Amino acid sequence: MSLKPWILGLCLMLLTPLAAVAFETKARSALIVDDATGMVLFAKNAEAAEPPASMSKLMTLYMLFEAIRDGRVTPETTFNVSARAHGMAGSRMFADIGTDVPVKDLIQGIIVQSGNDACVVVAEGLAGSEDEFAKQMTQRAHEIGLSHTVLKNASGWPADGHVMSAEDLVALARRIIHEFPEYYDYFKETEFTWNGITQPNRNPLLKLGIGADGLKTGHTAEAGYGLVGSAVQNGQRIVFAVSGLGGVQERAVETEALVKWAFGSFDTVKFFSKGELVTQAPVWLGETATVPLVAPTDIQMLVPRADRSRMTARVVYDSPIEAPITAGQPLGALVVELPDQAPARFDLVAGADAPRGGLLTRISAAARLTCDQAAALLPGHE
Repeated sequence: MSLKPWILGLCLMLLTPLAAVAFETKARSALIVDDATGMVLFAKNAEAAEPPASMSKLMTLYMLFEAIRDGRVTPETTFNVSARAHGMAGSRMFADIGTDVPVKDLIQGIIVQSGNDACVVVAEGLAGSEDEFAKQMTQRAHEIGLSHTVLKNASGWPADGHVMSAEDLVALARRIIHEFPEYYDYFKETEFTWNGITQPNRNPLLKLGIGADGLKTGHTAEAGYGLVGSAVQNGQRIVFAVSGLGGVQERAVETEALVKWAFGSFDTVKFFSKGELVTQAPVWLGETATVPLVAPTDIQMLVPRADRSRMTARVVYDSPIEAPITAGQPLGALVVELPDQAPARFDLVAGADAPRGGLLTRISAAARLTCDQAAALLPGHE
């Protein structure tokens, strides 16, 4: 197989330990990942199950987005505001009791205004009661791999045993970004008006010009100040979560520093552009002898600046690939490795059709196979 020459050069370099990149935070827990690969850029108590405050509203939103995707509700569906929802304290959407609010507005009421009342409206609308909704959320969280998550309510209101980890919050944020891109723009809205009341988004990063475009802040006395965030620079996204900070200002300073550190200490390494040829793979029983393997999207990742020379990269696929093959069909992967990190895998797809060959092709292939088998029986072969 043929890789780009410079990637072949990387493959020949010796693996040495990944250089430590210093970063410190006042947060009680923190996690930063490269969204393209899931590679951990920084972690501190990332698996600790802690009160998430309003950051757990992301799970409420995830359940609502799934309900829309499944056809159980639409953005135009309305949910009634119960007395219980209207009576919620803390941050609110200020939805009037007894009114019917469209789902699309409840989404903005939760994301931008962090409305506890809006969360209860959604919970009751989807599950009949908030208690039942919390059980369903916890079950669904475990089904999608959020193993440190237990939810007691829809809003993140303080409750014994209502916990999530930074690891779970980042995983959930990435699911929302990739599974529901049609709703993701709501997370970067800087304000939303409902019932004549305009409220700002509490995310301090949105107006700083550092590529931040989501997701959710949180604060209670027990949880401290936290933020699940995401930012994009040079086409590369990071997703992160911090919790346990001491105040609004500290949260703003720490999270801005986090974003700047991530993009300042790691380089965006682009391996292939969308549609670019990576290699030719042999085809079995096809009209053509090979099929091009190409990148279905831009293949790039964040790499510690000091360790670019320590990468290895290789193409993997089952060889030969049996025809027929359809353009766009997943056939292999580009595997990129760094010391002390799980390998990053990027799908490669067929760049063209490779139809199954006719009778002569099959006869020729059978003859080659017979010759190969006979050669294997000769002295000196095992």
